[in-house]
Amino acid sequence: MVICNPPNSPDEGMTMTAGRLEPLVPPENFAVVEGGIYRSALPIPANFGFLETLGLRSVVYLCHEPYPSSNCEFLASRGIRLFQFGIQGGKEPSAIMREHAITRGLKVLLDVRNHPVLVHCKRGKHRTGCLVGCFRKLQSWCISSVFEEYQMYAAAKVRPSDLMFINGFDVSVMGLYILAIMYRFHCCNSHSRRLKF
Repeated sequence: MVICNPPNSPDEGMTMTAGRLEPLVPPENFAVVEGGIYRSALPIPANFGFLETLGLRSVVYLCHEPYPSSNCEFLASRGIRLFQFGIQGGKEPSAIMREHAITRGLKVLLDVRNHPVLVHCKRGKHRTGCLVGCFRKLQSWCISSVFEEYQMYAAAKVRPSDLMFINGFDVSVMGLYILAIMYRFHCCNSHSRRLKF
């Protein structure tokens, strides 16, 4: 896992705005999940220069609240697709709603046509942690490593209900979808695309 590396030269990590160099500021809790998959908290306008460097095709937003208008304008101006799968914030979101949203979010992550993709909720901790945790289970990570990664981003606000959800998430529900993707890519003889396992 890579967490935003510091610049190697004085101009690296900077962007030119209105004729002057501006620092590239990643969103809070930003990290690389896997090649082409990123996670973070809700980006603010100060993060847009940094996000441009990622060459995003898609954003997965895991909150019920409407996406901020400045973020919508940024995505629209760059042709970035927004997928919103709202999960109620708070300590005990509905398990059925959460499972449905996580399953739909995983489908976006597994389809490389959506990459590079940024996954985020409000703080990049709980809802994002649940989606990434379930993705890690699909990658056959051991559950203790999945929990350790979740805890690294949740910090002092670890939610036992999230850990129970991740632990109980049945990755076999993704089986048919994964087979469909494999069939689609195999039939297209695409050597440039690969599944993220």
